[in-house]
Amino acid sequence: MADAIIEIIGQDDLPTIVELHNQVFRPAQDAGRFRRRCAGRYNLLQMLARMGDRPVGFFLGAEVDPLTFAGFTWGVHPDVRRQGIATQLIEAVHEWARSHHYETVRLDCPNAARPMMQLALELGYDITGLHCDSSGESRVTFEFDLLRDAE
Repeated sequence: MADAIIEIIGQDDLPTIVELHNQVFRPAQDAGRFRRRCAGRYNLLQMLARMGDRPVGFFLGAEVDPLTFAGFTWGVHPDVRRQGIATQLIEAVHEWARSHHYETVRLDCPNAARPMMQLALELGYDITGLHCDSSGESRVTFEFDLLRDAE
């Protein structure tokens, strides 16, 4: 199992997230789309997972309401999957969300990203919705009750 370093990064590091996102997902997105998605969001969280100096995973999310924190996009580079990096990222998100007094973490996954969905289920997330994004791609919404986990 890999032992990645998970770090919170700032807006200046958004291009690194965009680059990693485009190595994980298709079609490729530009930084402007990410900036628009983040604009005006409260408690924006950007995390990178690194192995040595190499960024290998990312998480991008923000507050939905005072009790719910949501991940917009997250992933791990294909070369280093199945080494526990995504689990480390999500556990870091849970820790951060608890410290900011959220009760729920919501993740949105493309229906085609079966490993992401399997991981969410393995980590104790519940399926709470299905919707299509603006491109018509179906997506599954998962939620994790941080209070249940704390008991």
